[in-house]
Parts: sequence; C-alpha cells; structure tokens
Amino acid sequence: MNEIKKICLQVTTDLKALDSVLSGFESINQPFIPKKVWLQCQLALAEGFTNAVRHAHKGKPSDVPIDIEVTLFAERLEIRIWDEGPPFDLEKRLKTLPEVANKESGGGRGIAILHKIADSLSYSRTIDNRNCLFIVKHFSSCFEPK
Repeated sequence: MNEIKKICLQVTTDLKALDSVLSGFESINQPFIPKKVWLQCQLALAEGFTNAVRHAHKGKPSDVPIDIEVTLFAERLEIRIWDEGPPFDLEKRLKTLPEVANKESGGGRGIAILHKIADSLSYSRTIDNRNCLFIVKHFSSCFEPK
C-alpha cells in the first residue's frame, strides 16, 4: 500500500522543539483519521521525542539532531524517531514495567504510554550507530486512495 503523506523533520535536542514537531505532525492530518487515533499518535510522537531528549541525548549538546519521520497510509500511521544515544533494550524494559503506573511520579511513564498506544513498537540500533524508535498505529478508514 502506498503512502498518502509523509513528513521528515530534523530538530535539535531541546524540549522547545516539541512545538515544531507537533506542528509538522499536524500538517499530515486528514479527515479520515479517527480523532482518537490522531490524538493517541500525537501523544506517542510527543513521548518518543521527549524520551529522546531526556534520556537518549542526556548530557549531549543541544545541536545533536533528532530525526523524525511520520508516514500516513490509508489505514495506519508510522512514526520513526532516530536518536544518537547509547543502545537501549526496549524489550527488556517492557518486561520490567510495573502493572500499575505511579501517578505521583513526575516521569517514567513514557514507555508504558507508548506500549499502550502502539500496535507495534520497536527500538533498534541502526547501521549508522543511531537508534530508531518505530511506532505503528492501525485504524479503520473509509478512505480508499486512488
């Protein structure tokens, strides 16, 4: 199935860049995407980006780039976020998530949120020594591309 729309962004390691990330994401919104799915994907993108800034790039200069690609298909959204942090074992972390999140904590719930939202979630090391967070969210659509 062919892509309908795609955005590619490169932003700095700065939480202030979240506004431009979400603005770019908004540019691919389409009426056929269910509102709930759109909001979930917006949250997943924000969580993935902030995790890259706060954890993967912790202690790195703000000019270290984070690359983001969002691709819209007729029945799914794919989000890829590349960081230049150390390798991280997402599968191992998912196995150690607490059953109930501590709502009093100021953070640490990002991976649990991503896991709950995504239909598919992976974090892998790329050949160029970066990491790629890959999030897939499926939805029903009445839209049929021509």
